[in-house]
Amino acid sequence: MSTITWAVPSLERTLSDGRVNTVHYTVKARSDNEAYSAGAYGSIGLEGDVVTPYADLVEATCVQWVKDSLGSDKVTEVEQALEASLTEKATPTVGSGKPWS
Repeated sequence: MSTITWAVPSLERTLSDGRVNTVHYTVKARSDNEAYSAGAYGSIGLEGDVVTPYADLVEATCVQWVKDSLGSDKVTEVEQALEASLTEKATPTVGSGKPWS
C-alpha cells in the first residue's frame, strides 16, 4: 500500500472578478516504507460560476473541484497508475543497461 496525496500548487484567475478558471494539481504516491515515490501533474479548466471568493479558497475545496471535474473513474485510474508505478519500482519487471563496462 501507499499514501496518495492530491495537492494544488497553483490557481489561475481573472483579476477583475477573482474567478478561478484553471486549477493546476499534483498527485503524489509514496510507498509505506517511503522507499519509492511516483507523481503526476495536470490542469483542469473550470466551467460555471465559482461562488467561493478567491481569498476564502482552501486547498481541500480546489482538490474537490479537480476530482469532481475528472470524475471518479479517472481519479481511480490516476491513483491505480501511481500504485502500479510504485509496484514496478519495488519489484521491477524490466531493466536497462549493458552487460559490459
